[in-house]
Amino acid sequence: MFPLRTIGKKHKDGLSSRRNSHREVRTSVHDVGSEVSSVEQPPPSRQSSHHDHELHRSRTYHPFAPHVLCLLMPASIFGVLARLGLVALATYNGQSIFPLVYVQGLGCFVMGFGLEMKEPLGNFYPPLYTALTTGFCGSLTTFSSWQLDVFNSWLNSQDAHRAGLRSFMDGLGKTVFTLSISLSSVLFGSYIARAIYPFLPTLPPPSRTVRYLISILSVFIYAATLPAYFLLPASYRHQATAALLFAFPGTLTRYILSTLLNPLLLTFPLGTFAANSTGTGLLAAFHVIQSITNKPISPNGCSLIQGLDDGFCGCLTTVSTFAAEIRGLKGWERPRYILMSWGAGQLLLLIIMGPSLLSGNVRKQLVCSFT
Repeated sequence: MFPLRTIGKKHKDGLSSRRNSHREVRTSVHDVGSEVSSVEQPPPSRQSSHHDHELHRSRTYHPFAPHVLCLLMPASIFGVLARLGLVALATYNGQSIFPLVYVQGLGCFVMGFGLEMKEPLGNFYPPLYTALTTGFCGSLTTFSSWQLDVFNSWLNSQDAHRAGLRSFMDGLGKTVFTLSISLSSVLFGSYIARAIYPFLPTLPPPSRTVRYLISILSVFIYAATLPAYFLLPASYRHQATAALLFAFPGTLTRYILSTLLNPLLLTFPLGTFAANSTGTGLLAAFHVIQSITNKPISPNGCSLIQGLDDGFCGCLTTVSTFAAEIRGLKGWERPRYILMSWGAGQLLLLIIMGPSLLSGNVRKQLVCSFT
């Protein structure tokens, strides 16, 4: 049974106080995003005193505290698995919408929900908030794959029978629809969280022993990805197990960049921009390596590079945080951030993939063989 508030007048007063506190200290998507340097960092934990429910003691976790970093490990793995599973489920003949849109929409919905739940998650266990937003949502959504998908539309990489204008419309549609669905999903997740917040039970924070057990279990979960890569069938490597190896390093790199660089410019999330641009550039380079025709790569090499594509680059880049930060910026800061991020991604793809394609030694489609 979950511990509930006392009944009668105390229950009414407690619920009213909780709602008022929620109005005062909760941050809407717009408010949270305005503090771009703290979107993904663990909130302070406010625990009630045993003698007076109005007195609180705060506990703040350092962004690089072991409990925070350890919980990012399983969150990254679950985010990658959810992304790969959704893309596989949404990829079929005759599909009416590109598969990545499901990934971006779900991840942004969970992000909006998590942003509104920052206070209760902070009261319960602050590292859980970072695991949900940075770990799960950041690994579920991917900026680099979105950019590559748009670039492949410009190129008509599938050699569809269409004119250049149709290719332009295809890339433009993927750009506009991804932005629209991502931003609206953040708002929808925020709305759902606000609707159910007053009815949530108050859970006691985990004990010291439980916190350490959670961290140890998180490390074991990530450590298990190594034997999973070698012990499971080789056909699983390019589909999932290789990506799991590189999921946490990608998430950790993004988290470090956002924590260190986002506070430098309050009107431009420099850390997220750096992570998304770096991941997109790396994905372009890996895509070129997988498409070389005169020097074929071994199946194991192809699987590892695919793991870097889906795992490291997919987790290094994020659309969920990108969308949340857009909501928090004001005025012309929003379109500037969108255009610079999108433009940098497309420019990197053009610079890295363009000369390779013109050389004639690289195809528009992947030529890597996994068997």
